[in-house]
Amino acid sequence: MSKKGFLNRFQRGNVGANAPDGLSIEALQEENHQLKRAVEELSILNDLSRAIGASVDSADIIQKIVDRSMRAVLAEQSVVTLVDHNAGQPMKTLVRAMTSSTEHPQYHLNENLLGWMHLYKKPLLTNSPAEDDRFRGLKWDDTIRSILCVPLMVKSELIGVITTYNKKGAGGFIDEDQRLLAIIAGQSAQIIENARLYEEEKALTSMREQVRLAAQIQQDLLPSTLPEFAEYTVAAKSTPAQLVGGDYYDFIHVDGDRVACCLGDVTGKGLPASLLMANLQATLRGQTVIDSPVADIIVRSNRLLHRSTDPEKFATLFYGTLDTSSHRMSYCNAGHEYPMLLHGDDFKRLETGGIALGVLDDFPYEENRVDMAPGDVLVIYSDGIPDATNEFDHPFGEERLRDLIVAHRDDAPSSIIDHILEAVNAHEGRTEQLDDLTIVVVKRAR
Repeated sequence: MSKKGFLNRFQRGNVGANAPDGLSIEALQEENHQLKRAVEELSILNDLSRAIGASVDSADIIQKIVDRSMRAVLAEQSVVTLVDHNAGQPMKTLVRAMTSSTEHPQYHLNENLLGWMHLYKKPLLTNSPAEDDRFRGLKWDDTIRSILCVPLMVKSELIGVITTYNKKGAGGFIDEDQRLLAIIAGQSAQIIENARLYEEEKALTSMREQVRLAAQIQQDLLPSTLPEFAEYTVAAKSTPAQLVGGDYYDFIHVDGDRVACCLGDVTGKGLPASLLMANLQATLRGQTVIDSPVADIIVRSNRLLHRSTDPEKFATLFYGTLDTSSHRMSYCNAGHEYPMLLHGDDFKRLETGGIALGVLDDFPYEENRVDMAPGDVLVIYSDGIPDATNEFDHPFGEERLRDLIVAHRDDAPSSIIDHILEAVNAHEGRTEQLDDLTIVVVKRAR
């Protein structure tokens, strides 16, 4: 006769003092108990599977696991703790749930218990934690009578822990509780990890979209058209090392025949640098419309930048005002790479100015003047050009840059920029671009 047949006969009262095949009533009762518990466990696991299988919300999934694990082993409190490998604290409690009774405090997983789980990665059951030799000398909360702890494992890696406290009623947790909670952990771990990865992917996608929008905004901040005036042609290009960058160039009409030309390089790269770049642009545009001497514009801009940014933030800047009628440029160089002015067969370096903007609140910047003769070529650039390195860590250097300017002095400014950037890219080869590359070229016709 099958076990099911024996069970049916036993439940109908048809089994006598001695069961067939020598099985006692006590043995059948135990078997009936085991079958009943197996049905209950299957019901619990099926309910958990249906509850968490279709969800991608990690908080919702964990809450359901906490609730069902607490009911499954009749605990007073259940806690899910997830491992955050990227955080300063390796273990982070995301969800805690307990019975409705307020007489029990919210227990926190002890560091020693966490360390044990990291080391052994297997279930732990103790019904007298204060007397457990594995945690000798450890001070437990007096209200903690029993603990059942099982690991959440994915591909042999610990991603978290399920911990239940204080078995309800008399006695403590038993081996069957440990086995059931371990099954719940095994069934839940991959679903938790999948939900976490899904949410990370959503966050990453959102961040990428924000960066894309920031890059578009930054691009819109740069001049959409370049100034046009008699005898002069200009060109400019900026290639950020990341999607957004910290280099900035601008052409600002002052009045009549005068136009301000500037190129800045703020500390860092990426979004933080782009925000400071936008601040610098707004500051310079606001100061330029006042139509003051170049040095005064830089003094005020420096003061505003220093007071509105963190101490470790600063920006190098070349700022010049070109009068196209007198062919004279008044300029101030605030800690920037010295622009190269090809004048005849000689190079002039535009050095006069002072330190980078934002370093000191009050600095006496100086200005100077330079004349633009027919055929002169002025090249303003960020340090990403000469500092670009190849696989042997050799920089592109200023000598190559000078040679290129001389070789292409008769070309249009846009063509000069293209030749320089092509040479820099060829020099870098497969080496990653480490800094923003920005060039402005101003050329007077012969």
